[in-house]
Amino acid sequence: MPLILGTNSIKGGYNVANSMRFNVGSSDRLTRTFDSGGSQQKFTISCWVKNCEPDYPSDNAIFANYVDNSNFAKFGFQGDNNQLRFFSRTSGSTDCDIQLTAMSRDPSAWQHFVMGVDTTQGTSSNRIKIYVNGVQQTSFVASTYPSQNANLHFNSAISHEIASWNNSQFFDGYLTEFCFLNNVQLDPTSFGEFDEDSPTIWKPISLSALTFGTNGFYLDFETDDTPGNDVSGNDNDFANSNLTSVDQSTDTCTNNFATMNPLAMGSNITISEGNLKVSNGSSDNSILGTIGFGGGKWYWEAKCTGATTYANIGVTLASADGTTHSTVDAGRVVYSHNGYVYKEGLSGQSNVSGLATFTTNDIISVAYDGENGSVKFYKGGVLINTTTDSDLEFSNNEYITSIGMNQGGFELNFGSPPYSISSGNSDANGHGDFEYAVPSGYLALCTKNLGSDGG
Repeated sequence: MPLILGTNSIKGGYNVANSMRFNVGSSDRLTRTFDSGGSQQKFTISCWVKNCEPDYPSDNAIFANYVDNSNFAKFGFQGDNNQLRFFSRTSGSTDCDIQLTAMSRDPSAWQHFVMGVDTTQGTSSNRIKIYVNGVQQTSFVASTYPSQNANLHFNSAISHEIASWNNSQFFDGYLTEFCFLNNVQLDPTSFGEFDEDSPTIWKPISLSALTFGTNGFYLDFETDDTPGNDVSGNDNDFANSNLTSVDQSTDTCTNNFATMNPLAMGSNITISEGNLKVSNGSSDNSILGTIGFGGGKWYWEAKCTGATTYANIGVTLASADGTTHSTVDAGRVVYSHNGYVYKEGLSGQSNVSGLATFTTNDIISVAYDGENGSVKFYKGGVLINTTTDSDLEFSNNEYITSIGMNQGGFELNFGSPPYSISSGNSDANGHGDFEYAVPSGYLALCTKNLGSDGG
């Protein structure tokens, strides 16, 4: 499957400024009751998705509607296999059921989904076409195609939902460039293209030339106070439930920010808010980030949400086993709420004590310097400690963000914070939104910065 900005070789082209971060725990969703007159035989759905719940135990809806259990349609992920599925039922009978074999289980990657529907087609497999990252999918767990000229349970005069189905089965993750087009079956070339210099990388293009038709809409999520604002020209706005300006994110398919990784965490960790809020109830556990770094100079912040026992933040070797490791790993250096910097060198442990403690609502900053071999910790913007331990070999290994705790929690800010920022500071390249000034030469941990002067 083609990469989604898998390298940082793409610097120009169309830029997507914002996404919307949807959280299962707060039941975030958008709703609109469609007008009558839309085609239920021809339509296209296109959206960019960063899925944050690869092990979510139930279905995870992206776009759906519901009248009752005999009349509904749903486009989203199927159970904990996270396989993309479109299912439509009318009057108790299944109109269609298309479920991909491929799983979408990478919480660090953006993917582009297109589903083009035209039930007037003579060949059944042409009536529903699903594309992932510009490539048509041909391997299915289920492949019940609609009968010719069937009216699917979509685009009728009923309530349609983004990020939920029947006010349940909520989507958890990021969405952007969300489009619905009526009376047309389009392929991905209307929404994206393969990069000229990196032809395995699929990227978005401008949608300004598209005609959306009755009930059609285009949500770019660039207006923070009205996340359901339709910019297609149709004014088919969606009503907002539970989304706030904090949920508007600069983590997009053209600038992918680091988050914490639910596939690399201990069993007692819980994670939410676009994989940026982590907490733990008991026993030593840790979680790793999604973007590793060797050289370069990188900066991020974390707001403490509880520091009962050994809540700590820092870095560890990227080779650490995030699914089983505790708070102690070789190559680890972390700042703990009790005023310690714990250093697990490659040949032994050496700690620093007597530093400033931190607690709930304190913001801790980490500045990693892989060029000169150091990690700096700040509390409230004030430098607390600089670790320059040759035994840790910062310049010779790949490191990754590490959060550890017995009881406690953090909200992580790699540049797209899950909490309100009172000041607002970006790095020298203009990326990120931080509470405190980014130290000179350090950059936010995002794909547009990878390979730049800072990393």
